[in-house]
Amino acid sequence: MSKKVPYRIYLSEDQIPKSWYNLRADMKNKPAPLLNPATHKPLVYEELIPIFPSACVSQELDNDTRYIEIPDEVREMYKVFRPSPLIRAYNLEKELGTPAKIYYKFEGNNTSGSHKLNSSLAQAYYAKEQGLTSLTTETGAGQWGTAMAEACSYFGLDLTVYMVKCSYDQKPFRKSVMGVFGGKVISSPSSTTEVGRKILAETPETTGSLGCAISEAVEKAVTTENCRYVLGSVLNQVVLHQSIIGLESKTALEMYDEYPDIVIGCAGGGSNLGGLIAPFVQDKLTGKANPEILAVEPASCPSLTRGRFAYDFCDTGKITPLAKMYTLGSGFIPSSNHAGGLRFHGMSPILSQLYYDGYMKAISAEQTKVFEAATLFSRVETILPAPESAHAIYGAIEEAKKCIETGEEKKILFGLTGTGYFDLTAYQSYMDGTMTDYIPSDEDLEKGFDSLPKVD
Repeated sequence: MSKKVPYRIYLSEDQIPKSWYNLRADMKNKPAPLLNPATHKPLVYEELIPIFPSACVSQELDNDTRYIEIPDEVREMYKVFRPSPLIRAYNLEKELGTPAKIYYKFEGNNTSGSHKLNSSLAQAYYAKEQGLTSLTTETGAGQWGTAMAEACSYFGLDLTVYMVKCSYDQKPFRKSVMGVFGGKVISSPSSTTEVGRKILAETPETTGSLGCAISEAVEKAVTTENCRYVLGSVLNQVVLHQSIIGLESKTALEMYDEYPDIVIGCAGGGSNLGGLIAPFVQDKLTGKANPEILAVEPASCPSLTRGRFAYDFCDTGKITPLAKMYTLGSGFIPSSNHAGGLRFHGMSPILSQLYYDGYMKAISAEQTKVFEAATLFSRVETILPAPESAHAIYGAIEEAKKCIETGEEKKILFGLTGTGYFDLTAYQSYMDGTMTDYIPSDEDLEKGFDSLPKVD
């Protein structure tokens, strides 16, 4: 008989993983390589090191090394906020009246309020080790920009953050937090870059997108001496760093002889979802177990559920490498909804390949339904979730409701990636009844698909 599971399961410092898990090593079909946008040939190391820190490039291209050691300096900083707790949602189970067992991995116990610090510390460390003096990046909701500002402050690097305009306007205190850690924050698109000026000239009223912000950050990096660009999601290296979430979750569950029947995460660019599911997908790939994997994305930006699996630019300005992924087209500008961290037009190549091969499923959810789930969760679990995280909560609640109908005692694990204390305007909009849902039409999506590059 399994032991009684406490509300919170904490690992010790010694149980923080010593290595990240590289999911690609066990994938039969590897993610397609990044392509040079000019030649459409696979990019090699030498072509990427002008953009990213060199160690990050090595990790980006490594499809074969199963475990990659976490540097001691990074692991020591992890100890400040890790291991993060795995929580049994007893109160939510009771509220729903479900026989399901619901667990969530809470990544909000740090100043960034999210999982993003797991990768920002790694990328800043590698930049410092290389002798770089500054970095650039983009941010949607602000969690990644905050995490990167924290990491750069710790390792003594200058940072410029291009923040998506609608989030820049909606979340002024996110800018303040980044400023505390020394980050310079610029609303994107901006007049500070060539690509930003071009986008503003073409669409002066644009609310921005992560694709726009990426374009500006990359341009700034490649035109600044001793500077590189870092990214908070999508890339293989980021999913690698975030695998610490899933590794800790699996260890914590094993302490109580538990194993999830279904693992659920919100899906924007794919970093938190990829990190959470990594060791469980390993079990699927190696035949050890067969948990269901579910991605939950916003109906306003449905890259998995309505996108195309094709090569595309990762940015609106079309200056980045081409990645094969589920995409809405780099020209797609999502509505200015409140889930700013889920407004990217594409999905991680790793997750895209897994989805294409049938190892995971995906659903989309309207914003009002997501906030309904977030509000219910807050009232019974006492944690105010970020709108992004609330998509996973919505998915978990829907799966738990199915168990009421079937009587199954399924074990559900979802990722609570961050807190929503900078999203109170959105919560107020939901409570006031002024929040609206936007779902792009097929005609809207075709405009984005028309921007896809022609790759043989």
